Amino acid sequence: MLFPILIFDVALVAWSLHLMQEAFEKQEFSMMIAGTLVALAAAAMMVVYFLMRNCLSYLMETPYPF
Repeated sequence: MLFPILIFDVALVAWSLHLMQEAFEKQEFSMMIAGTLVALAAAAMMVVYFLMRNCLSYLMETPYPF
């Protein structure tokens, strides 16, 4: 399950960098904020994934395979 989430996360980071590059070229502050929010959403998704993985493995009392 980590692989699709990781691919989606990398796509979000790439989109965020694209937004920030366009914002820098066009001198638009709102696009810079949008890029920052997309990057924060990607980071938050990974944090929630790892928290839920640990929580579910604790509740099921089985160690995660890696």
